[in-house]
Amino acid sequence: MTTISRPRLIGPGINRVDGPLKVTGRAPYPNDFAYPGMVHAVLVRSTAGAGRITEIDTTAAERSPGVVSVLTHLNAGPLARGPMTPLGVSPPAPLQDDAILHYGQIVAVAVAETFEEATEAAYAVRVGYADEPAVLDLDDPRAKVRTNPWGRDADRGDVPVALAGAEVVVDETYLTVDNTNNPMGPLTTVARWEGDTLVVNNSTQWASLEGAALAAAFGIPEESVHVVAPYVGGGFGAGLRVWQHVVLAALAARVTGRPVKLVLTRPQMFTACGHRPKGRQRVRLGATREGALVAVQHEARTASAVDDDNFEPTASVSATAYACPNVITRDVQARLNVPVPNSMRGPGTATGNYALECAMDELAYRLGMDPLELRLRNDAAVHPPTGLPWSSRAHKECLERGAELFGWSRRTHEPRSMREDGLLVGYGLAAVGYPWFRARCSARATIRRDGTAYVCSAGTEIGNGAYTVLVQLSAEALGLDPGQVTFGLGDSTMPMAPQTGGSSLTGAVGSAAHEACRALVGAFTDLVADDGDSPLRGCTADDVEPADGALRRRDDPAVHESYRDILARHHRPDLSADGESTPLTADELGMAPAGAFGAKYVEVRVDPDLGRIRVARALSVIDGGRIVNEKTARSQIIGGTVGGIGMALFEETVSDPGSGRIANATLGDYIVPVNADIPDMQVEFAGSWDRANPVGTKGIGEIGLVGLAPAIANAVFHATGRRIRSLPITLDQLL
Repeated sequence: MTTISRPRLIGPGINRVDGPLKVTGRAPYPNDFAYPGMVHAVLVRSTAGAGRITEIDTTAAERSPGVVSVLTHLNAGPLARGPMTPLGVSPPAPLQDDAILHYGQIVAVAVAETFEEATEAAYAVRVGYADEPAVLDLDDPRAKVRTNPWGRDADRGDVPVALAGAEVVVDETYLTVDNTNNPMGPLTTVARWEGDTLVVNNSTQWASLEGAALAAAFGIPEESVHVVAPYVGGGFGAGLRVWQHVVLAALAARVTGRPVKLVLTRPQMFTACGHRPKGRQRVRLGATREGALVAVQHEARTASAVDDDNFEPTASVSATAYACPNVITRDVQARLNVPVPNSMRGPGTATGNYALECAMDELAYRLGMDPLELRLRNDAAVHPPTGLPWSSRAHKECLERGAELFGWSRRTHEPRSMREDGLLVGYGLAAVGYPWFRARCSARATIRRDGTAYVCSAGTEIGNGAYTVLVQLSAEALGLDPGQVTFGLGDSTMPMAPQTGGSSLTGAVGSAAHEACRALVGAFTDLVADDGDSPLRGCTADDVEPADGALRRRDDPAVHESYRDILARHHRPDLSADGESTPLTADELGMAPAGAFGAKYVEVRVDPDLGRIRVARALSVIDGGRIVNEKTARSQIIGGTVGGIGMALFEETVSDPGSGRIANATLGDYIVPVNADIPDMQVEFAGSWDRANPVGTKGIGEIGLVGLAPAIANAVFHATGRRIRSLPITLDQLL
């Protein structure tokens, strides 16, 4: 890791640099791309939940007006599965056989001159099935069970002995349901072939992976795939994998020899691009009467697809959440006839934290202790599995500051003891942490003759403010005004970047950009090292610091020279340098890399007669390391808070228990919070520079959502005295 001096905190930040493009409709989203001769593709989906295709008749579809091609497993040809990723192997290649693995599976694609003609042709495809009973229940004995393949299960100490000797024990089971990502922009792919090169405009959160996966699918060199995604209309995890419809759009373009646009309908979004899987969690906590945890056992069983390897540990959150000598976590998956699950904001952690923090609340009541005090007594001052110091941790500060801001001291301990205006009032809290994750990343920085800079990396912008914070970090590293810096994202021909997911983009791309900018400063000092006309002659990168569009000597700031003058004198139109960020291990750092931490406080109002629940207030205090831009960071936490309210009170993907058909696959039936459901939201940041990366940041994309569900559930118990151990919490459960 490069040793650097800590520059000033950027703090309040700037307005979003992409804001003007978005509000004027000039930001190019995948659905905005169109090309001469473009045709449209529409999917045909299975109406069987399991079995095989016995016949498929495309005659009527092929005779429909405007139809160019109809693709099925009979004529699609061989397609390879994509590469291994941090989420497992890529989803199965489409249209490779007659097997039906879930209701809504893609069985054909119709291609026509217009979207309407393609839709009509898709309806004309006739498919016959040999149905088999679908495996849909977590406990179905036919379901194959898969254990954690990533080595993320924890086992330290002697949990059975500790539980047997514990003075107080909680042993409860918590249920969560399927949730579906539903970003505002339906996923879109526009594919075209330029000779042997495949060019794709796509709703992706991972342009570099998409290039590799499509190259594997078609057996072509990776450099022959060009993925372009400068803006994506939201993701929440839906764009983290290369889904079957993306491959099919590229296949249709190759078969027809024309550009092809494929836009998922809202119902198709429920089966084609992932969802948060349902699950069951058993949590056992053992403690002394003084509230010291002596044992934690957290076991989770979640749903997986029959033919998919995505695995997101749920129980593993309990391995590091609290200081406890005896811990077991176990994650297993039941393979079911369901659409492929996938990351959804706060994957694994959101559901695991829900069960753990509800159990902690139950333990506090059994001890007769303030739930806040219980968490403070068990704060993990060091990394529990290793004993290493954290790279940074302000978790205790988040809890204490949150209690002060929220007015936690006004809470009475007994459930159903607070009322206002005839409504039951409840206070709830949850302690939260989101695991550290970073991947290798590259970036390139260029300064041009006019003194402006262009920095780029292949990471994608999904509405999270990435362009803005990366401009800020690059401007700081180069000593430029943000208005003099442009950051390029979302193009697979740019330097390799990992996914926009896992709360990792700013740390990965920001660190790579920092290294590229530092290397560029070094390139400028190399350029003038022997330049007798430069006041910086003989200086190295360590001897200078960037400021005001120039490099100045650290020991004598009056001695400086601008980038423009250096380039002009050397007759250079620009100068570039590359940088790479490689995350260090805990052993290399001598500390445990820390993700974000936080505390969530919620006040609910419950109608005692109707059971109606309203969230009245929500407070988040977040340790996000160095906050580059408070405005965009606060927006991230507010958005996550809304998502957490949805998870707790509204969202459930309902499927038929016999076939797996999703019964509420529209935004009219899949209920999400609207403005009237959203309370006053307060966000404050705690903590400071994180030592695990050169820009001092932590990811905060997910932690805004994590913890809201248990905080609300705990507040509902405090208000009503009724403990609800399943999500979403609905009024009928309180009547």
